[in-house]
Amino acid sequence: MGLSQDKVMLNIQRYGNTTAATIPLCLWYYRKELNKGDLVVLAAFGGGFTLGATLVKWEYYFTSSCSKQ
Repeated sequence: MGLSQDKVMLNIQRYGNTTAATIPLCLWYYRKELNKGDLVVLAAFGGGFTLGATLVKWEYYFTSSCSKQ
């Protein structure tokens, strides 16, 4: 896609392959960097030739009540 590293959110080096939880964990970890209206490509792969991707428009604001613990 030609994206620079500062535009890519990765978490496999932190958590390993967490299967179905990979994308939600990544979104939680980077939530302070996402702004309402951002376009976000969510892509994941699994065993064999399983993969999927989608483009979503981010519609949430980060609030301090969701602080990182």
